[in-house]
Amino acid sequence: MHGRLANRFRLLHTTSSRLLPNETSHNPRSKKLQRNPKPSHQLKISKKNQSYFIRDDEVVKLNMAISDHMRNGQLESALRIFDGMPRRTSVSWNAMISGYLNNDKFDLARSLFDKMPKRDLVSWNVMLSGYVRNRKLSLARSLFDEMPQRDVVSWNTMLSSYAQNGYVNEAREIFDQMPNKNSISWNGILAAYIQNGRIESAYKLFESKSDWETVSWNSMMAGFLRRKRLIDARRLFDRMPERDQVSWNTMISGYAQNGELLEAQKLFEDSPIRDVFTWTAMVSGYVQNGMLTEARRIFDEMPEKNSVSWNAMIGGYSQCRKMDMARELFEAMPCRNISSWNTMITGYAQNGEVDRARSLFDEMPRRDSISWAAIIAGYAQSGRSEEALNLFIEMKRDGERMNRSTFTCALSTCADIAALEFGKQVHGRLVKAGYEMGCYVGNALLAMYCKCGSIEEAYDVFEGMTEKDVVSWNTMIAGYARHGFGKEALKVFEAMKMKGIKPDDVTMVGVLSACSHAGLVDKGTEYFHSMDKEYGLKAKVQHYTCMIDLMGRAGRLEDAESLMRNMPFEPDAATWGALLGASRIHGNAKLGEEAAEKIFEMEPDNSGMYVLLSNLYASSGRWSDVGKMRVIMRDRGVKKFPGYSWIEVQNKVHTFSVGDSVHPDKDRIYAFLEDVDLLLKKEGFVSVTKMVLHDVEEEEKEHMLKYHSEKLAVAFGILTVPPGRPIRVIKNLRVCEDCHNAIKHISKIMGRLIILRDSNRFHHFSGGSCSCGDYW
Repeated sequence: MHGRLANRFRLLHTTSSRLLPNETSHNPRSKKLQRNPKPSHQLKISKKNQSYFIRDDEVVKLNMAISDHMRNGQLESALRIFDGMPRRTSVSWNAMISGYLNNDKFDLARSLFDKMPKRDLVSWNVMLSGYVRNRKLSLARSLFDEMPQRDVVSWNTMLSSYAQNGYVNEAREIFDQMPNKNSISWNGILAAYIQNGRIESAYKLFESKSDWETVSWNSMMAGFLRRKRLIDARRLFDRMPERDQVSWNTMISGYAQNGELLEAQKLFEDSPIRDVFTWTAMVSGYVQNGMLTEARRIFDEMPEKNSVSWNAMIGGYSQCRKMDMARELFEAMPCRNISSWNTMITGYAQNGEVDRARSLFDEMPRRDSISWAAIIAGYAQSGRSEEALNLFIEMKRDGERMNRSTFTCALSTCADIAALEFGKQVHGRLVKAGYEMGCYVGNALLAMYCKCGSIEEAYDVFEGMTEKDVVSWNTMIAGYARHGFGKEALKVFEAMKMKGIKPDDVTMVGVLSACSHAGLVDKGTEYFHSMDKEYGLKAKVQHYTCMIDLMGRAGRLEDAESLMRNMPFEPDAATWGALLGASRIHGNAKLGEEAAEKIFEMEPDNSGMYVLLSNLYASSGRWSDVGKMRVIMRDRGVKKFPGYSWIEVQNKVHTFSVGDSVHPDKDRIYAFLEDVDLLLKKEGFVSVTKMVLHDVEEEEKEHMLKYHSEKLAVAFGILTVPPGRPIRVIKNLRVCEDCHNAIKHISKIMGRLIILRDSNRFHHFSGGSCSCGDYW
């Protein structure tokens, strides 16, 4: 029917030059038409000797056709009907605008709104809701202020937009200005306070009015329960003039989720009607408190189960790593929904069974953003970062809208493998999606730039964040510290205190680490002693480890050892490791051996510590001891992790191992390194052959050092990354002393900024020097 109407009006449109609702034809029959006019609900179109009438009911049908097409995502079909209409009402325009907005075509909706010959109140409200849905709050407010008239819908739309985005004061301002308020208005401002944690303001508002609906009582009660104020919630429950099933379920669920299962059970038994939600609240309560046997008993007794009941029980088994039982329930479930699949995928992923998670993911009849986030997180947490990013790209192709969790997971994955270019693309999509740079997303973005070696862009993000919490400040301080910019880290710390943000344990680890990396011994000591006095923080083992590292690096080994022996708790492997590292730097074999023995007792499989001690022996020429260490490692089954370095070029990660023979550009890379070697020798560079843990000739040692993985990655970067752009390389182990010295010279010879992230810190090589000041 709609298609026939559309064709009829399209034909009419092409044979009529324009609408003439009040104009008569020059045809002699026109006088008869004037004497016997048609009813007012018809419209006459005149062209030469032809006359047409369009009834209002046909326009209505056509408007319905537009809405139907828009609802089904058939935007072009809707537009063809709209363009073919010889007469349009405001409903026609509103149907098109609303349809575009519902299909995320904001620009098309705005363009049509601007062209609309006469806007009614519905048009303004539809456009306003579109701005709100697209999180364009400032534009929504501008449109709201322009509106020639507003009704309670307009006011409530603006109020809810502020409330849902956390702008409670602005929401209250709108509420106070409203000429007429309905129950939606009152519930909206109450919900704004509750959802944003301003429970006292919510309760004050609640007590100012006596005729609240039951839904408002339930909302207030739920607010108290979310804040774990069970007594206040119960008082409200007892005061309620009328309770519905939601009231009982809310209170039962509140008790259960907070571990008050006896109280929950009492209310459960007193409840006048137990529906599926009442039973599910008890199942969920037992699950959340790890009482799976009790949860399963209630689950089995349920007279009726819905998908939430099944998912709660499946989720309980998943959280307790009982995936076989979870899978058994999943297979028996008669009412699977997308959440059921997501629960199983998340369970497998969190239990490290990523391949089984992927198998389920591929079988899903339908996916949502949570499905994608779960499987991407699974790959990322299992160290399969490239596969995680490939899935992110696939998600983009699939057209799935990304949520905060997906963005955060993608940014975290980029940070793990230092995929800066990919991270920047995620950042761009994040901005395009309209997400504010608040704490949740902002912190992930900040960490990504810090870990990818772009500290300047990290600071730009930090400055642009609309909200900063203690994690934001800590991330920026730790970022500067790890990059070797100790003074900048301390400036951020001082700014943090000026803003009234109280430092925590993590803050002080970052501050002391910054002092350690920058060699600021006196400053670090001052901060260490001020922790308790100024911030009420008791120094923990991590803080002592930072101080031992700080003193050890500065050559004050006796002070470092004394501090460790006077700690109020036993030193851990990391503390002894700091002492071993300092012993290696300053060649104190005796202290190094003592530290290593302690570490081997605590962590017999820590290959890095065996290598550190071997380096210490090798630098002292104690080759027999180096050989003994190799035998000990073999006998204890300790495997040395092979060194890898990687670099991202044009969204592809290139990985290198020592003496790499599989990279497609290996011939070009090796030829380049031979040329560089000649230039290095002209500069007076001498290889640090003591780093080779084999007692062989010096020439052979030099050859072995020449093709370390970090040198191969740097060479490839110079050959492929355009001049003027930094070369960013990541290594899974600490950079060796020879490579460190060589890359310093290469940065000067080639005139390039080379940023290397090893397992301990960042090194910014430029003009022949390093940001670590050779202090790493």
